[in-house]
Amino acid sequence: MQKYADYIKQIEIDSLWSGKKHVLWNLDRRVNVLSGINGVGKSTILNKVLRSVNNNGDLINHLLKGVHIVAEPEDATHVRFDVIRSLDSPVLDTETMSHVDARISSALDFQIYHLQRKYLDYQVNIGNRIINELQQGHMDAAQELSEPKRRFQDMVDDLFSETGKKIVRTENEIRFSQIGETLVPYQLSSGEKQMLAILLTVLVEDQQPYVLFMDEPEVSLHIEWQKRLIDLIVELNPNVQIILTTHSPAVVMSGWMDKVTEVSDITI
Repeated sequence: MQKYADYIKQIEIDSLWSGKKHVLWNLDRRVNVLSGINGVGKSTILNKVLRSVNNNGDLINHLLKGVHIVAEPEDATHVRFDVIRSLDSPVLDTETMSHVDARISSALDFQIYHLQRKYLDYQVNIGNRIINELQQGHMDAAQELSEPKRRFQDMVDDLFSETGKKIVRTENEIRFSQIGETLVPYQLSSGEKQMLAILLTVLVEDQQPYVLFMDEPEVSLHIEWQKRLIDLIVELNPNVQIILTTHSPAVVMSGWMDKVTEVSDITI
């Protein structure tokens, strides 16, 4: 029987660089920021952890990869997680992608495409739960269930306000209005797509305990968005655990400096 972790307490990696380095990283329940100069191994550490758990979040076989993950509770067998990467690289198999949606031209577009599907499933799930609460006369509970989606929409509208974009709230899929024109997410800028992908990933977690890995998520983001990034994620899902790498001081400027760990501090 699968038992999901609330969060990851510790990551230990044997012989990260041909037997020369050992990593031992004790993690915060909420926010963990890995910092260091280029080439020091931030992304290597993150990728090693991600390869140690399969797509199902299996924590059982990770020792075979030279990675030891201690979760809370310690008898957890799986961890819910998602990954956000920084590069908006081209989709390699453009012919296949064109059969999915001709507007998809990058890896970030493809990620948003999949998130749109999850967003639809999320709305169906929340809608059914709201109906159930209303049938039982629980008006406050029904209102509480609808709040995360509304807050997500308000966040995106606020972030995109300078360009006049607003989410069309009458649509089930994400669409934007801008000066009388309707836009799909693939028409956004790289930074807007990046922020939308991050917040949409967090929303569809449905406030479950979840680990969100992010590898330099600030690359396409304006400095003001970098400053707000962690706060927005934690507000949207108070049960999330963030594990991210970054070069940007702005990401931790809004009260997260004490969550920064240098790679040199966790290598032996």
